[in-house]
Amino acid sequence: MFSSYDVIVVGAGHAGCEAAAAAANMGSKVLLVSMNLQTIAQMSCNPAMGGVAKGQIVREIDAMGGYSGIVTDKSMIQFRMLNKSKGPAMWSPRAQNDRMLFAAVWRNMLENTPNVDFYQDMVTGLLIEDQSVTGVITGMGNRIKSRSVVLTNGTFLNGIIHIGEKQFGGGRMAEKAATGITEQLRSLGFESSRLKTGTPPRIDGRSLDYSKMEEQPGDEHPTGFSYLNVPLPSKQKSCWITYTNPQVHDILKTGFDRSPMFAGRIDGTGPRYCPSIEDKLNRFADKDRHQLFIEPEGWNTIEIYVNGFSTSLPEEVQYEALRMIKGFEHFKAFRPGYAIEYDYFPPTQLKHNLETKILNNLFLAGQINGTTGYEEAACQGLMAGINAHQKINYLDHVILDRSEAYIGVLIDDLISKGTEEPYRMFTSRAEFRTLLRQDNADLRLTEKSHRLGLASAERLKAVDIKKNEVKSISGILNDFSIAPELAEPFLSEMNLSPMLQKQKAASLLLRPNVSISIISEGVPALKEKLKPFSPDSLEQAEIQLKYDVYIKKEKELVKRISQLEQLSIPETFDYDRLSALSTEALIKFKKIKPRTLGQASRISGVNPTDIQILMVFMGR
Repeated sequence: MFSSYDVIVVGAGHAGCEAAAAAANMGSKVLLVSMNLQTIAQMSCNPAMGGVAKGQIVREIDAMGGYSGIVTDKSMIQFRMLNKSKGPAMWSPRAQNDRMLFAAVWRNMLENTPNVDFYQDMVTGLLIEDQSVTGVITGMGNRIKSRSVVLTNGTFLNGIIHIGEKQFGGGRMAEKAATGITEQLRSLGFESSRLKTGTPPRIDGRSLDYSKMEEQPGDEHPTGFSYLNVPLPSKQKSCWITYTNPQVHDILKTGFDRSPMFAGRIDGTGPRYCPSIEDKLNRFADKDRHQLFIEPEGWNTIEIYVNGFSTSLPEEVQYEALRMIKGFEHFKAFRPGYAIEYDYFPPTQLKHNLETKILNNLFLAGQINGTTGYEEAACQGLMAGINAHQKINYLDHVILDRSEAYIGVLIDDLISKGTEEPYRMFTSRAEFRTLLRQDNADLRLTEKSHRLGLASAERLKAVDIKKNEVKSISGILNDFSIAPELAEPFLSEMNLSPMLQKQKAASLLLRPNVSISIISEGVPALKEKLKPFSPDSLEQAEIQLKYDVYIKKEKELVKRISQLEQLSIPETFDYDRLSALSTEALIKFKKIKPRTLGQASRISGVNPTDIQILMVFMGR
């Protein structure tokens, strides 16, 4: 019945969809297997993409030729650029999405991607020969052959849903858990553990009183995620902000004795940076209120997502507490919040290409690796799909450095440090975040992706145009002189000191809060010269000129650190020969098998002395 495939992707969440698209677009014959083909790319939790550091990841996926940015732009109902009051390294795009449209667009794009086949069934095991994966076994007894397999099981592996004292198997509400894979991998020597995540109640938006909440509109001029300039919606939907209060907290506490988290019924560790409301009350006992974001789920639905109220408390406690929130006095619930506990495999068991160390041609991506969030999952799926294709075609694996992409930071963190709690990306995790901005992901990654055959010629052409425009704009600003009397009106309005003599536009741009648009409005001749250039190129030129000194410093730091990254450690290196290594370093080096001295230096518990010993022994 089944032909043989190059890549089988198990699971059709964000990681699975990106993995299937990447491998197929590079030329592999792909089978995407899901327990329910009606839930492809479902937004299981909040209907949003991006946010702090996550938005940078989505733009990187897009620059690499992935689909997440395009799908987000086509289904967004609101767009906001976060942290605009800070420097460009902190700017982070975020979109609210139409949940159903998002999944529909993803499915449509996959169905229109040549080389992707679909099949609905549960994968219960792997076919293995000589320490290599050769296919999958399904719940209906099918044995489907493939040259590689990408596991993107999300929260489905032995998933258990908790609501108060009730618990039942499931990978999502109303969807059954997946069994068999954990048990087989453990029998082969893999380590697994448990994590938990949660989701808030869903509410009937018609029952809320928005007049008691703060409105949060989208940006006046949304920019979107994709570098392909996907048409954005002409209108946007507002979100709303309200708050919990001491009365809400008191009611919630009445359910603590029946909380699965506090009663010990949940073994898995929850997300530190997206805690449940009961966890917030426990950890931040001094706070008398917590912010809640009231997010619409789409253009044509009344369903509302209560961001900030994730909970697994008993239903009646959830609803009684919600009624005490401003605007929720007469709310009606669609469904309660719940926690879900699931298996994951500590990612130190992976190589940097996301292939497992124990089994050849088996790749893991997404929450199975201990991450949280659509964006973190999607970028892993992209890289796993790329590397599965590369591996079976005897091509070099593709690894993004920490200085190249947030994707590189995320994967290196997982492989080098592991994680015992759901991993979430932040700008603070990236030591080179001045270089890894959301505005330049195309300049950083598209050329590399195009060489792989993933990013289209259209994308590469757009990058070349942008590079040339930025160069031209910089040249104009460095050559164009501005007289003091032309600058005086906008400088005085901004309470900045006046110019005493003529100054180049590029120099004037270095002043606080002075932008190309402000200078152009005051200097018509300059405005005319800059008229042919796109807003994207103008912004890029401005950032490069304003932050040139910081960018140069960071590039110099990258250059120095890259010396350690270039010192490779053979996979067969015998660490037992280094008697001077600390016991912790010896154990972790043998377990993780770092590929470079740079990676070795980032392993938690390894100190500089251990690295010096390793360096001396290797002849450096």
